[in-house]
Amino acid sequence: MPHLNVFDGTKHPGDSPVESGSAEDVLRHVERVGAVVQGIYVHVPFCVHRCHYCDFFTIAGRDEYRGRYVDRVLSEAAAAVPRLRQGIETIFIGGGTPTHLPPRDLSRLLLGLRTLLAAGGHSLKEWTIEANPDTITPQLAAILAESGVTRVSLGAQSFDLDSLRVLQRHHQPSNVGRAMEFLRDAGIEDLSLDLIFGIPGQAAPLDIWDGDLDAAIALSPTHLSCYGLTYEAGTPLRRRLDVGDITSVCEDIEARLYEQAMDRLAAAGFEQYEISNWARPGYQCRHNLGYWRNANWWPLGPSGSGHVDARRWRNVPRLGPWLEGKGLSPIDSFEQLDLDGRFGEILMLGLRLNEGVPSKQVEEAVLTPDRGPSRKDAIDRHLAAGLLVWQADRLILSSRGRLLADTVIGDLL
Repeated sequence: MPHLNVFDGTKHPGDSPVESGSAEDVLRHVERVGAVVQGIYVHVPFCVHRCHYCDFFTIAGRDEYRGRYVDRVLSEAAAAVPRLRQGIETIFIGGGTPTHLPPRDLSRLLLGLRTLLAAGGHSLKEWTIEANPDTITPQLAAILAESGVTRVSLGAQSFDLDSLRVLQRHHQPSNVGRAMEFLRDAGIEDLSLDLIFGIPGQAAPLDIWDGDLDAAIALSPTHLSCYGLTYEAGTPLRRRLDVGDITSVCEDIEARLYEQAMDRLAAAGFEQYEISNWARPGYQCRHNLGYWRNANWWPLGPSGSGHVDARRWRNVPRLGPWLEGKGLSPIDSFEQLDLDGRFGEILMLGLRLNEGVPSKQVEEAVLTPDRGPSRKDAIDRHLAAGLLVWQADRLILSSRGRLLADTVIGDLL
């Protein structure tokens, strides 16, 4: 990302206010200052079943709207993409379960997006789609490959049947490997697996997690995302926790599970590049790196979130109002970060990465008038405690600091 020179006394285009906070306002800013949008995020909300730990905007039981969804999201893309200057390098299609779209509709979506991007002269370096292992067939794998998808992220979550039942995931563990075979046969080699640790009810969580890591490594993915289970407000899983139906894993065990992942994956040749992400050399997720490096991206679909030059917004997270619109999506929320907020985000996002935050940006973050002094105190305190360290002129979380990342980053915000 370009360095923000904010203390030279000049007015910068990115600091200009917006009038009403709509997608149209953001597009006008893009055109006025020549901002480059590097990524596109497409949200597909449809699922066969809503897992009870999920707090994303998802819809089960309304499959009859999937064709209309594709029509609408392509009209939204047609209103936005031609006005974005050359520079889009990545697409990420998430959900929900994007591969729950019927093959014909999924093909229409992918080819429609590819046509729009090609017409604008954009040169994609990565195209990711999320998938449930049960949805991948040879036919679907061929559609993905022929449409230009280069990377698939499979929601494995666990290879232990009891753990999958707790998460309300209905696929068989063996289907993960089968899906990967279909995708490789179609020519897609960049395959990522999502895994969850700290699942309640396990009699031997360390042994089960070791088995999950063994099974994942044996399938030779290029990328792994490993997340501690979170109990998000408003989810059925959180309600079960609140009434005592389940008990969360204690913090000490969760820390040991995370350390287990770091040790096992490093020994298997994976490089940790972000708090929850590991990759074979050269297979880091470009799109997600854009998020953590505070790049610009444009959202498509209901509830999709976007960011352009310190402007953050979210498309309306309701299928009906979104389907009824035309062109750009109506927005549910909008925020334009002030100077202090911008540097807070740079620290929050940058410290998630193993590469950390350049010293120049750290120096500017502690000079902001509002939170700067308290940020300096927090950085000094965490440096003294060994949770933050300086490495090659960059501020990074230490190995122990990653275990307490929420606390450290929260202090800096």
